Amino acid sequence: MSGHSKWSTIKRKKGALDAKRSKIFSKIVKELQIATREGGPDPSANPRLRLAIQNAKGVNMPKDNIERAISKASTDGANFQEMTFEGYAPHGVGIFIECLTDNKNRTVSNIRSIFTKRGGSLGTNGSLKYVFERKGVFTIPKGDIDPEEFELELIDAGAEEIEDEGDTLIVTCALEDFGNIQKKLDEMGISAENAELQRIPVTTKTLGVDEAMKVLKLVEDFEEDDDVQNVYHNLKMTDELMRALEESE
Repeated sequence: MSGHSKWSTIKRKKGALDAKRSKIFSKIVKELQIATREGGPDPSANPRLRLAIQNAKGVNMPKDNIERAISKASTDGANFQEMTFEGYAPHGVGIFIECLTDNKNRTVSNIRSIFTKRGGSLGTNGSLKYVFERKGVFTIPKGDIDPEEFELELIDAGAEEIEDEGDTLIVTCALEDFGNIQKKLDEMGISAENAELQRIPVTTKTLGVDEAMKVLKLVEDFEEDDDVQNVYHNLKMTDELMRALEESE
């Protein structure tokens, strides 16, 4: 899990930028709609929808927007499908992409084009099977939480790692313990700012700053595509790279 804390920080910074462009709202609307179609519009009976609503509230999406997305999914609107892509950036960095799309041909074409443009290669599904593992990741505002009591309760519920990042706590758990952590947080009256299943790299690849920045440019291109929900990579976020990113902002 080395470097995961830094990756969480980058993701949150990226999330803040996305929010300014309203792209994160678009991603959440898609997730609200597909969750509604899969399990119905009642969040109490639909765990995926309940989680999507929680994440929407975590980025301050207006209640009207949330209700409109659920209502639209219940009546009409695009029929989104989930797609995943696996490939490699230059220098052998693994890239895993999750999409929600209403046009599979367009999405495949766009993903292939971005890989080609940036010197990467689209692989076959399953080619990164051993590069990433799915983990539950919760971002929790620290507020007036008692750190010691919180840690004991969450470890008992299945937390593998709890990272203190100033004003937030990042809790990581195994895929099968995701529901247990959610339940424990509910019992404690604690609301996560964000809760999701992420693909965490099992091994990472270290590159020089110039090479690494080119890989991150490829990642950014994918993230800017409207069909892309999440992009994961196994580039090691070194201190030197973090400084270069901060200087480039």
